[in-house]
Amino acid sequence: MKKIIKDRGAVYFNEGSWATLSNILENLCPSKVFVLTDTNTKTHCLELFLKNVPFNIVPEVLTISAGERHKTISTSVALWSELSEKGADRRSLLINLGGGVVTDLGGFVASSFKRGIEFINIPTSLLAMVDASIGGKNGVDLGILKNQIGVIRNPKCVIIDSTFLETLPEEQVISGYAEILKHGLIHSESYWNAASRFDIKNKVETDALIWGSVEIKNEVITEDPNEHGRRKTLNYGHTLGHAIESYLLEHSNKEALLHGEAIAIGMILATYISSEENAFPKSKLEIVTQTILRSFPKVTFSDIDIAAIIKLLIYDKKNDNGKVHFVLLSDFGSHTMNNEISNSTIKKAFEYYKNF
Repeated sequence: MKKIIKDRGAVYFNEGSWATLSNILENLCPSKVFVLTDTNTKTHCLELFLKNVPFNIVPEVLTISAGERHKTISTSVALWSELSEKGADRRSLLINLGGGVVTDLGGFVASSFKRGIEFINIPTSLLAMVDASIGGKNGVDLGILKNQIGVIRNPKCVIIDSTFLETLPEEQVISGYAEILKHGLIHSESYWNAASRFDIKNKVETDALIWGSVEIKNEVITEDPNEHGRRKTLNYGHTLGHAIESYLLEHSNKEALLHGEAIAIGMILATYISSEENAFPKSKLEIVTQTILRSFPKVTFSDIDIAAIIKLLIYDKKNDNGKVHFVLLSDFGSHTMNNEISNSTIKKAFEYYKNF
């Protein structure tokens, strides 16, 4: 079993992880156990989970509607009410079984209910395994604005079983792949090259990439747990990616994108801006763009769309004193933070994306 041991935020991967979870549950001795699922993970993942974990206390299953649109305060209120009605107390445990929406929202609900109850993340999507479930960022969206409300608090532990990937539709796998590519961009060219060869059918290589991304993220958050410095690099491509995701969610006449699909576009835009503003090599920009577009279909943006997306940048969490800050690269693994970028450069990035 691969593992990262911490008092909070320990990660256990694949073989032996379920036995470890059983030991953790025995030591925690919770008064009640609640399992948070969404409608998809209740159908496809709950049975596997219950089969692997022998509970002394029969867990109560809480279920929310699937999808980013339900990562809201109103969903949180409903869960707080349900926990209260079912007798949850400060010694209760919430196990979040799902993708990024479930682990983000579940961590927030647990961290705020009765001023904080214990929680454990069991990610079932590739995106949650390599990114969302790790690092202690918990929160909900504010309307269309991503992750505006939340706290940083690590789960007791994270249990990763890559068998859950067999339950995912292809588009969800590809969405998670975007975050693996991001780790390559911010960490090293060698990891980028390994990520570029991703093939979900190759379990050995997929497991190696999952664990590689876990180690990269753990290294970053250990150095900077509260995002004052290096942790901002984990948002590479997210400044514009989140704005794109939010904009498309807001307009029912447009097709919404999964998180990773929006971040993939954001990474192309950020890497173009890096080449213009931070000397990221043009030859490598082309490689990055080709690699991303090989897996992620191109989206068309009108001038009106782009102007609206740029307006949404003001809500990015990295901003300071009303100034929009970008993470940029000068090469794979070499980054600068707090870069102010003009709207004209952002528009050129969209033009590059459109014409590539």
